Amino acid sequence: MRITYLILITLFTIGNTSCQAQTKKKMENKNPLMCDPESGICEVPTNKTNSTNSNFVKANKKPVKIIYYTDPICSSCWGIEPQLRKLKLEYGDNIEVEYKMGGLLPDWSYNSGGISKPSDVAHHWDEVSVYYDMPIDGDIWLEDPLHSSYPPSISFKAAQIQDNEKAILFLREIREMVFLQKKNITKWEHLELAGKKVGLDIIKLKADYEGKAKELFEEDLKLGRELGVRGFPTMFFTDTTGNKEMVYGSKPYETFENALIKLYPTATKTAYDKTWTSLFSIYHLLTSKEFSVLTGKPRNECEKYLDDLTTKGKLEKQTTKNGAIWRLKNTSR
Repeated sequence: MRITYLILITLFTIGNTSCQAQTKKKMENKNPLMCDPESGICEVPTNKTNSTNSNFVKANKKPVKIIYYTDPICSSCWGIEPQLRKLKLEYGDNIEVEYKMGGLLPDWSYNSGGISKPSDVAHHWDEVSVYYDMPIDGDIWLEDPLHSSYPPSISFKAAQIQDNEKAILFLREIREMVFLQKKNITKWEHLELAGKKVGLDIIKLKADYEGKAKELFEEDLKLGRELGVRGFPTMFFTDTTGNKEMVYGSKPYETFENALIKLYPTATKTAYDKTWTSLFSIYHLLTSKEFSVLTGKPRNECEKYLDDLTTKGKLEKQTTKNGAIWRLKNTSR
């Protein structure tokens, strides 16, 4: 499978006609959940690779707007949560992030080298968990597999209708459900619980989920095709004059920072409070990788530090087979 990943990446970067044809053939058979940890991409089949659409960015409220194409069950997107959280803390005054859903898994009509059913993904998720150093439990694909990523994507669009900030919290909540708690987030019972936790109006959420949100999701998919989005995460950084930088895949923090600086050289970096009390008051739940990225502490010290706070009764720890996540003790989220 590693060879397949390398072939796909190579074909994508070569411009001759025969290679493009081979890429198209492979993409038609590639299961999108088999993300490539080395490139940091969860890739989907597409017939369009170049964007001619220059009007996708609405008027910016801040100097740089980021269009972020993602999916609730994208493991590579889960892998960049530490980087994205740091980017918002350091450059939140300079950027606004607009989340778009890309439709990673429409259904299970795939057959690629034995990857044709949910159980085939279980071991892969365990592997990428180690690679990204973010807890992911692949056993959900054995115990209660998802048939599609469309229902949770539509639920996110329904949350956006109500409140964008709560929608981002909602997305984080359902990601924690699927990656750590092995919850099938295509089921309304889990989406409803996530909505309640972040303070959404559940009656409205359900009505929009069954109505307007479906149209908004289709609009995201349409725009994604126009922009040539072929995998997740994909971020388009755009300044007020329309200049654009793209970051494709899971990359180190500096890659995202450099894309911003290239468009807006005078961007002001905020010196945020890096104490554990401050960070947990902002984000409520943090993995050791996130804590390391946000504090600048060495990764090998962070787990012990968080465990010590747990022993002192300051934090609660949720352990999975591939890592853990910590929360402030006696908090609802």
